Amino acid sequence: MPPFPRLEDAVGFADDHLVALVDEGLGNSAYLLDLGDGRALAVDSGRDLRALRAAAERRGLTVAYAADTHLHADFLSGAVQLGHDLGARILASAAGRRAFAHRALADGAEVDLGGLALRALATPGHTDEHLSLLLLDGSRKLGVFTGGSLIVNSAARTDLLGTDRTEELARAQYRSLKRLTELPDETAVRPTHGAGAFCSAPPGTERTTTIGAQEQADPLLAALDEDTFMAQLIASLGTYPAYFDRLGEINRHGPAVLDAQPALPALAAQQVRALIADGAHVVDARPAADHAAGHIPGSLSIPLRGQFATWLGWLLPDTAPLAFVVNDDQDLNEIVWPAYKIGYEHLAGRLTGGMEAWLADGNAQATTAFLTADRAVGRPYVDVRQEAEFAAGHVPGAVHIELGALNESADDAPTSPVVARGHGERAMTAASLLERAGHTDIAVLDGYTAAHGRQLAQGTEDTRS
Repeated sequence: MPPFPRLEDAVGFADDHLVALVDEGLGNSAYLLDLGDGRALAVDSGRDLRALRAAAERRGLTVAYAADTHLHADFLSGAVQLGHDLGARILASAAGRRAFAHRALADGAEVDLGGLALRALATPGHTDEHLSLLLLDGSRKLGVFTGGSLIVNSAARTDLLGTDRTEELARAQYRSLKRLTELPDETAVRPTHGAGAFCSAPPGTERTTTIGAQEQADPLLAALDEDTFMAQLIASLGTYPAYFDRLGEINRHGPAVLDAQPALPALAAQQVRALIADGAHVVDARPAADHAAGHIPGSLSIPLRGQFATWLGWLLPDTAPLAFVVNDDQDLNEIVWPAYKIGYEHLAGRLTGGMEAWLADGNAQATTAFLTADRAVGRPYVDVRQEAEFAAGHVPGAVHIELGALNESADDAPTSPVVARGHGERAMTAASLLERAGHTDIAVLDGYTAAHGRQLAQGTEDTRS
């Protein structure tokens, strides 16, 4: 195969050969590496393979290898699907004890990719069996796929295997990062977790870097010793979606192979009503303003956007059927694939004709008010942002309940609340959860900071009564 260019800046080590496939919603990056002879290596690909397939097709590539750096908790791996569809050879950690055919890599193992090589480096911490994958051109280190180990200006979280193991894994993460910093400064770092990923601790903004840059910029690498590193890492951990507790084991056994494009069948209003009676959940994927104007009582508002899968998996079980309310101009694939990539496959369908059809069938609808700050005077606020967001500034006296905890903590919310959030999507989701829990006269704040004309408070005092 043609040799890789010898670049002074290793961040560009494979700019002509490497395609980063960014999932903005989950905050992750997969990679497609052109091996130079019509074959390609896929690293940490998710179950939604549309972007990877398109990138491979544009370059005339067939995926010959599918490597996973670790047992992902935030998405289902696409490696098994690539093995089924293309005969790709799956590369993964031997310590992961995966229950499907793969080449099990121990620390130091090398895979000949046909001119290039991939060396496995055991880097536990984010998970027990985590590998970083060092790409080699002879003796030259082109870059390293670090998965959930070293990420830009941080390291991935270490609490996904239970709080009783968080400290142990944080110490392992310290040693893994130190091992990675032994690579040459110019070595390009290609993490999986990046901006917006709940696996990041804390989430950052950049997606790629170099070893040398991280030695200068990563505050965790600046920790004086292992104890300090551990304390800093653990202090940065926020909450994470409930489905993270399930996906690692599904990935260990291998997600089910999909033989056809998942679909979202059309449902008449009577069918949706029958599904609700049988315990199905209705997800309203329309914009927040549309849900506010009129929605199926008890439906959960999750406006369709990049974070759709995150909130679907955080707030609803994966066992009950789901029916959806959508607008005609919304892409159904952007509902189906985000659901499937986190293991939500009980998709009953979508309401044909939307709310007009629902009302025409004689069914009731509910509404939610948007209130400007001057109309919300005297009403209690519920702030559903993450703890760090709340601490940075909130309406004085607001009750803080993170959105992910609202299902279990709805009773802690005051009556007739105004749900406050910088953007309407999370606030409307919270309002719909409170409605489902029996709260009435719920409103969503229209505008947050300057609009309410009140001095924001800081800190994380307990504001629940």
